[in-house]
Amino acid sequence: MRRPIFALGLSVSVLAAALASASPAAAQTAALTERTAVANPPRVEQSATSRHAMVAAANPLAVKAGVDVLEAGGSVIDAAVAIQAVLGLVEPQSSGLGGGAFMVYYDAKTRQTTAYDGRETAPAGATNRLFLDENGKRLPFAEAVLGGISTGVPGAIAMLDMAHRDHGKLPWAKLFGEAHLLAEDGFIVSPRLAGMIASKAPQASAPDAKRYFTKADGTPYVAGDRLKNADYARSLERIAKYGASGLLTGTLAQQIVERVHEGPRPSTLSLADLANYRPHSSAALCRPYRLYIVCTPQAPSGGPGLQIALGVLEHTDIGKRDASDEKAWFEFAQASRLAYADRDRYVGDPAFVKVPLEGLLDPEYLKGRAAEIGEKTGPVTFGRPKGAPDVGPDATNEPGGTSHIVIIDAQGNVVSMTTTVESIFGSGRMVGGFFLNNQLTDFSFSPTDEDGAKAANAVGPGKRPRSSMAPAIVLTPQHRFVAAAGSPGGSAIQAYNLKVLVALLDWKMTPQEAVSLSNLVAKGDSYSADTFPQPIMDGLAARNMPLSTGKGEESGLQAIIATPKGYIGGADPRREGVARGF
Repeated sequence: MRRPIFALGLSVSVLAAALASASPAAAQTAALTERTAVANPPRVEQSATSRHAMVAAANPLAVKAGVDVLEAGGSVIDAAVAIQAVLGLVEPQSSGLGGGAFMVYYDAKTRQTTAYDGRETAPAGATNRLFLDENGKRLPFAEAVLGGISTGVPGAIAMLDMAHRDHGKLPWAKLFGEAHLLAEDGFIVSPRLAGMIASKAPQASAPDAKRYFTKADGTPYVAGDRLKNADYARSLERIAKYGASGLLTGTLAQQIVERVHEGPRPSTLSLADLANYRPHSSAALCRPYRLYIVCTPQAPSGGPGLQIALGVLEHTDIGKRDASDEKAWFEFAQASRLAYADRDRYVGDPAFVKVPLEGLLDPEYLKGRAAEIGEKTGPVTFGRPKGAPDVGPDATNEPGGTSHIVIIDAQGNVVSMTTTVESIFGSGRMVGGFFLNNQLTDFSFSPTDEDGAKAANAVGPGKRPRSSMAPAIVLTPQHRFVAAAGSPGGSAIQAYNLKVLVALLDWKMTPQEAVSLSNLVAKGDSYSADTFPQPIMDGLAARNMPLSTGKGEESGLQAIIATPKGYIGGADPRREGVARGF
């Protein structure tokens, strides 16, 4: 039996509270100063260099927890557990104890790369009509996401528990100390979390979320406020003591089942569904890209889609161009469109559907797809790779959310992990101080087409929904570490990750340059971007590819590369992440 061993000593928040307690006036001044500093934060350097180890993640508090674990002799897996525990508290809009994850692990000693699958599963009672109304029409997304039906069995903690048993060094129970202190003593609400609390997302207005994010005076928490979560601390104590079974059985499991069985749109999720959940591990999906090997998770992750896009780009001259060349961005966009078309048509849970992976990644097939790019934008549809089954079209609505982590420890082991509760605050429902996921809305809302052909990503009992999450690790042909990267962002993850890999491997940018580079998401007939220089926009428009800018496409990329002198890391300036090491 695992027993909780929480770290001793004062956290920064505890020390600040102690200083402020000298007098009421001092406390008031300290609180005002702290709130002002966070609401108007100074510019933080997001990139870093280090000699021995490094962490890049979406929140500085989580990064600190990870670095502390590594400095104490912990492994990358130990650090990932600590980071996830903190992220679930300070960035609950993106990931948490009630969510799922995909992870790629590189073992520096054996040079083997393993994929871990902590994707949520549908309950045994789910049917392919889960997101259809009584008349057989698709439910509105807001109605579906707020219903109990949106929640799958959470898998992130079970996945980390499995990986820790395989590769952990420090005792599991010692990895939750920083998160426990922050939950008990309170953490400072960041500007990003405050923006999510005030957002128009339906989950932000759900009863549980309103209750959690409303102060005693009836006003919402804002940036600079201190937020405590005693229930989260109790949940961590249970997980620290019992491992994943502390979440998937017993008190917390009962609370999850009871909460999702409440209306509207109650779930069939059962205690047996939770207790029977098993994460997966397998060899990573590794494919050559120019002089490198890129490793991602297997289906139903976004790994196959990212590998298709890279395979198409390998048959272009994008590597001879750079980020100032509109032709390079045209090739990037067209490869993205082709990869999305194939992914959307064929990728689902391989335990339930035939994914023609060998055909999709066949070099000759990819060469043929690349030949479709041309000089101007034209229609794009899915291809017919070898072994392709007859499946219907996809109707998956995959909004942005999620978080990404990259870590390298002093032994050279690496983790690239993408973790999520799916949409903002998941389903908006809470138990034990954490939000429950709405991951089942990542299934296709329409199970079949007009002719009855079943969508590869249709709902099914015990099935894992398709994901865009595609954490990546890059190796040399000798399987030595080169880089690790990944991003949140819903279906745009594939484009974000493709951009950072092209920037790092083809355009030789630094990690910070690569993650900061403008984003371009091309899918179907949609070309959305954040910002691009006017000459590039004009050049793309001349190719019948006008960019729609200012659409809020928001990545959260993290990247680390190896150099002869150590490591360089970068974090996306669009979010609050940083890279730090020692």
